[in-house]
Amino acid sequence: MSVAPLPEGDWIRGISIKQPWTAAILTGAKTIENRTRPWRTSWVLLHASQQIDRPALRFPLVARTIRDRQLLTGAVVGVARITNCHQVPEGSPPCSPWAHVGAWHLELADVQELPLPVPARGQLGPWRPTEDLVDQVLQQLPYLRP
Repeated sequence: MSVAPLPEGDWIRGISIKQPWTAAILTGAKTIENRTRPWRTSWVLLHASQQIDRPALRFPLVARTIRDRQLLTGAVVGVARITNCHQVPEGSPPCSPWAHVGAWHLELADVQELPLPVPARGQLGPWRPTEDLVDQVLQQLPYLRP
């Protein structure tokens, strides 16, 4: 089976997300990521940041979703595709139980968990991964193509 070559340029970004939110995305249950600013559609490396949102662990929806999952930090743990970015009009019902009022909602699809986390440093906002980091991810997901 031949694999198409990767496109040049910015086909993938990194997104740093605190645990347990990253784990909830990896389960496939959390398909919305909340952000303060809009993002463009693209593939993203799912980076579990160094911090854990400890109060979130007490939310029943979160607790049920991440039960028995390890909360890894400081590593790229998966990939996903942002298919849309929107805000829900004020007074409208939320688009998802995971959506925060007033936030930009990134719709996530094609989520794939890495078999082995890749240690990495992330940052706020969309960040550009190094070529080496992308190569390490693609070694684990060889058929991933934009």
